[in-house]
Amino acid sequence: MSFVLNAQKRSVQGSSASRRLRRAGKVPGIIYGAGVAPEVIELDHNQLYLGLKKEAFHSSVLTIALEGKEEQVLLRDFQVHAYKPQALHVDFQRVDARRKLHQKVPLHFVNAEIAPGVKLEGGQIVHVLAEVEISCLPADLPTFIAVDLQALRVGESLHLSQLDLPKGVTIVLHHGDQAVVSCIAKKGGGSSDEAAAETPAA
Repeated sequence: MSFVLNAQKRSVQGSSASRRLRRAGKVPGIIYGAGVAPEVIELDHNQLYLGLKKEAFHSSVLTIALEGKEEQVLLRDFQVHAYKPQALHVDFQRVDARRKLHQKVPLHFVNAEIAPGVKLEGGQIVHVLAEVEISCLPADLPTFIAVDLQALRVGESLHLSQLDLPKGVTIVLHHGDQAVVSCIAKKGGGSSDEAAAETPAA
């Protein structure tokens, strides 16, 4: 899935100017990085807000069409109103096609319903991590990492080192080879010490 955002350069800055932009259906933002001077921009609110509601938008290389040129960027930060459906500000980081980037991507868990630990042993799946940080070239950036649970049994866990990664993608290990997901016995059925130890506290 590809995302293209239309933007214009922003000549006036400050809180008053930002409020005027928002009243006009625009969102103030900034593009920085790749050894190039930061640029302040404005974007169409509805186009940006629709993007923010899509999971892939947060883990994809985005294209910003900025007055006749295109910038390849990653979404790095954004602010939304506390209770209104309104984006207030957005930050993008330029990407260099020749340099590896670090990006968090979501995990998609599949085949839980046919895992032996669930189907045959009456266990339940406990998700330990919802996303992982990866390193890769921009062209290799996946929008998600699939985690196949079809062989998981009660008392077993899948760890970061066991994930099936796309070509060119590596996991950034901050805290060692963490468990990603576990299958534990339902209450009253007992569980292994390993599964209990690796299941996060509520």
